[in-house]
Amino acid sequence: MASVTVTDHFVNVRFTGWERLWIGRERLAIPVAGVRHASLVAEPLRLARGARRGLVVSGFLKIGVWGLYGGPRQLVAARRNEPGLHLVLDRSSTGGEFDEVVLCVPAAAGTADAIARAVAAHA
Repeated sequence: MASVTVTDHFVNVRFTGWERLWIGRERLAIPVAGVRHASLVAEPLRLARGARRGLVVSGFLKIGVWGLYGGPRQLVAARRNEPGLHLVLDRSSTGGEFDEVVLCVPAAAGTADAIARAVAAHA
């Protein structure tokens, strides 16, 4: 499960070994100024849509990049029955890679609140 830390200027995501294998990176640093919205989601697996590059275990796990040929480009690391965090990004402010990030994190509600507070303080 990915870990997320929030600072005044960045939302830092660190991926586990299996996630790194399918996502192709160890970490992702998202500028707080590039986060449009952060929310808690009950079923993060349902958010991943479109063509993908990654791992899917139907109904249980999704790890990789979704939306390759159209729609929002999503970085996904989600599992069934785990709390989800959904970040909607301003793609131009965050390096142009992703429109959304969907993660399962242990304290998703608290993390979403911390990101929302950082975004409000930065605005």
